[in-house]
Amino acid sequence: MSKIKVTQVRSPIGRRSDQRETLIGLGLNKLHRSRVLADNPATRGRVEKVKHLVVFETLEGADGTQG
Repeated sequence: MSKIKVTQVRSPIGRRSDQRETLIGLGLNKLHRSRVLADNPATRGRVEKVKHLVVFETLEGADGTQG
């Protein structure tokens, strides 16, 4: 199963509360913090909602390693 690495690069200050809650749901609450999450439609939907606040990359290995 593939995974994605999500990193918060912008602050949620001044954003809607649901976007702030989405970041917390992804496990992100400080700048430059990263999480490796399962790549499924639910996670992709959450990332899409806050795509202006995060960057993400797809990790290929089942254990979360690239390559």
